[in-house]
Amino acid sequence: MSINIFEHIYIINLPTRTDRRVEMEQQLRRIGLSLESPNIELFAAVRPAAAAGFPSIGARGCFMSHLGILENARDRGFKSILILEDDFDFSRDFKRRFEGIEEHLQQNTWDLFYGGALNALDAAQLSGADAVPAIHPSAGIMGSHCIGVTQKGIAQLVPYFEAILARPAGHAEGGPMHVDGAYSWFRSQHPAMVTLIAHPEIGHQRSSATDIHPQKWYERSVLTGPVVSLARKLKNRAAALGV
Repeated sequence: MSINIFEHIYIINLPTRTDRRVEMEQQLRRIGLSLESPNIELFAAVRPAAAAGFPSIGARGCFMSHLGILENARDRGFKSILILEDDFDFSRDFKRRFEGIEEHLQQNTWDLFYGGALNALDAAQLSGADAVPAIHPSAGIMGSHCIGVTQKGIAQLVPYFEAILARPAGHAEGGPMHVDGAYSWFRSQHPAMVTLIAHPEIGHQRSSATDIHPQKWYERSVLTGPVVSLARKLKNRAAALGV
């Protein structure tokens, strides 16, 4: 299949995370795509040396990676893009459901699109089509693992994110923060921007060792590390089977 609504698809991946790159290739092949597809691009994730006001080094790197993609897309003049983080798993029914979602996106005005959220959204925060409802600007969304942005959204997000970088942490107008928080702040301060979300989600974050937060001792240990890795694989397998 193809995902025609998005002119270009970026996948954020640290070059050192070959495990996630392999897993992402497997996910793409499940829906008939691959890392060799002409409109899919691996984007080298940023790994800064210091947190510089962000909650962690990983949080800053994630924020800078999203900003780098938005700047890249702006400079290349893309009409719409999809940003995937490399721990994203497509839902089992993705191919069946996305055809209808894509048709809705083609026929309606939108600026941002979420493939899902980590937090629950109640009915008061959603409106419109059941499968692709609009999200109220004040509704905070956790997760940045699958985000679509139009050219209009890109043009406004780049200076907004750059302004966040220029402010100190805790600034009243928004200083350094997790990137999903930055997107939510942007939406709340730009209520005219139309945000849609797949409901239910068309994918979820795969359980894997994080690059955002420091690893726990049991993830680093040569004794317990392999056990944790196996547990994550079993969890992901169960999720894929809908268990």
